[in-house]
Amino acid sequence: MLEAGTMLLFCAVLFASVALGWSIIPALFVGVLLFMGYGLVRRCSLRAMASRAAGSVRSAGTVVVAFVLIGVLTSLWRASGTIAFIVAHSTAVIHAATVIPLSFLLCSAMSVLVGSSFASAATMGTICMSLGLSMQANPVMLGGAILAGVYVGDRCSPVSTSALLVKQLTHTNLFNTIARMLRTGAVPFVLSCVVYVAAAVVEWLCASGGSGFGAASAAATAGSAGSARAAVSTNASSITDIGGLFSSAFDLHWLTLVPALLVIVLALLRVDVRLLMLASIAASVAVCVGVQHMEWAELLRLLIFGYHAQKPQVAALLDGGGILSMLTVMATVCISSAYAGIFAETRMLARLQQVIEMLGHRIGACGATMITATCAAALACNQTLTIMLTHQLCGGLYGDDESERSAQAIDLEDSAVVIAPLIPWSIAGAVPLATINAPTLSLAAATFLYLLPLSRMLASAVRRRSGFRTRHRSQNQNPGLAIPHRPKPMLHMFAHGFHPKSGD
Repeated sequence: MLEAGTMLLFCAVLFASVALGWSIIPALFVGVLLFMGYGLVRRCSLRAMASRAAGSVRSAGTVVVAFVLIGVLTSLWRASGTIAFIVAHSTAVIHAATVIPLSFLLCSAMSVLVGSSFASAATMGTICMSLGLSMQANPVMLGGAILAGVYVGDRCSPVSTSALLVKQLTHTNLFNTIARMLRTGAVPFVLSCVVYVAAAVVEWLCASGGSGFGAASAAATAGSAGSARAAVSTNASSITDIGGLFSSAFDLHWLTLVPALLVIVLALLRVDVRLLMLASIAASVAVCVGVQHMEWAELLRLLIFGYHAQKPQVAALLDGGGILSMLTVMATVCISSAYAGIFAETRMLARLQQVIEMLGHRIGACGATMITATCAAALACNQTLTIMLTHQLCGGLYGDDESERSAQAIDLEDSAVVIAPLIPWSIAGAVPLATINAPTLSLAAATFLYLLPLSRMLASAVRRRSGFRTRHRSQNQNPGLAIPHRPKPMLHMFAHGFHPKSGD
């Protein structure tokens, strides 16, 4: 009972912080005090809890360094004109009849390159939304396509903070996990494209005043999108000349594309992600100095504080990045890592883990992880804490060998990473939607974020049913053959905390 009361109090603090628009970091510090207070009530040593918490935070040092490199990289890509070049040439293909599916594809491509849903929404997402609204596209479908797109790369980019966090937590090879993510995400991605193409066709038929199917669709679309359109500001600026806008602020030479090409090539060669980012950073610095003619003093400043354009129109699209922009996520990771040590010492979540483990034996580790991730996302209100809580709670569902750790990594990527933005009060989805000025109802149109976990649960259920039939048939044919049950180690990864292994 004390465990439930402590956790509910922590959740109340988190909800209040998010509802009032405050930083989540003070709420996380309150969590440290609450959980240590629980340990003291349970007569755990304060010194032992602090020691375990400090050890868990130290083990997170590797991913914190990677976050610093990501902050530097995203700032330099803005300043060098890399993002401007990609956006200016990509949006040239957008037309009224294809704006919804192309917005999904373009935001997906941008998020794969920059590895950040927030950065992708602020650049490609903002432009796609503005162009789509000027072309009278349905704001609900358009916002859903953009939100789904920016999380495609947030999940599987080699420079994604969530992918790096999952790698660190599960001690798996990043590129092996990305290869598995591409396989599990292929069908949901294609189905999402089909949905958005169908939406574009309906939009075109309605706009052209078609009869039959078009007229019926027009009535349905008008009813579902009317309130959503009203939610979008009518005086939002329409962006019509992206190339001219960015050309006035940058020299859009083809060399500005080199930093992005380096990321793609080195990722295909499976170069260590830190070396990959350092190579792209070096190329971006060369482009900033040689092509954009930036001063070294200005270059050093933007590494810390991020890029800030002189023109307001460009600033609205490109400002951001820098080491300071990563402080919140780094603090979230460090404080949440401290939770792991405290939980291990106090065994506060032991009963809940036993319940999740029993659930896993009934519906499978994948299904139990999906359900746990949904509950964790509703309580945590952000993606990073959702990933870490799900990892801690579901540790007993997986073993400690490489195949089991790989299974947990892909289950986390296909659950916690994409479910978090679907929670209406979570900043994972609310921030991108607010950035592009899309209605909250757009969450219902982010089809990729729904289809991915649903397809994984369906595939897991089919495998379990097939395995049950195989075992049942084998037992009928061989009555004397007993199929031994091998229980998975409970609380193993949870109790031992984070222990990075050598290698990638």
